[in-house]
Amino acid sequence: MKRLADLAGQHLEWVQPSALKMEYELRAGSAVAATLNFRSSLGSRATGRSADGCWTFKRVGFFQTRATVRAEGAETDLAVFRNSTWTNGGTLELHDGRKYPATTNFWETGFDLNDESGHTLIGHRVHGLLRLSAEVEIRAGAGHIPELPWMVMLSCYLIVMMQSDSAAGA
Repeated sequence: MKRLADLAGQHLEWVQPSALKMEYELRAGSAVAATLNFRSSLGSRATGRSADGCWTFKRVGFFQTRATVRAEGAETDLAVFRNSTWTNGGTLELHDGRKYPATTNFWETGFDLNDESGHTLIGHRVHGLLRLSAEVEIRAGAGHIPELPWMVMLSCYLIVMMQSDSAAGA
C-alpha cells in the first residue's frame, strides 16, 4: 500500500466488494490503498488501515451524534466529528483545537471535508444502491496535513453512517 498523501490528485474510489459485508476498500486503480472494516453489520465501530497506520472510528450519542477517532488500541480521542443534522454536514474537531467543517448535499451523494477557509481538502461523490461506492478526490493542498490518512477513512465512515441512517429512515 502507498501512503495516502502520495495519492493526492489521483483517481481514487471507495468500493464495497460484497454487498453482504460492511467492508470497504480505497482503490487507486487496481491497487488497494486503504481499508475500512466494520466489526458487525449492526454496530458503528470500524477500523481503518493504510500504509500510514491503523485507526478506529465509533459513533456515539443519540440525538446529538458524534463520531470519535482513535489510534488503534488507544483510549484517548484524536478527534471528534460533531454532526450538524440541520445544516447538512458537521465539524471535525482535532484535539489541538483545529476545526474542519464538512458539507453534504441534500441527497447525501456528496461529502466534502474542508479547511477553515471553506476550501475542499477531500471530496466524495457517492454512487450505488446495494453496494456503496464513492469517487474520492484528495486535493493537492491536503497532502501536508499529518492527519490526512485517517481523515480520508473517517470521511468514508461518515458516508456509510449517513447511508445507513437514510436506509433506516426509509
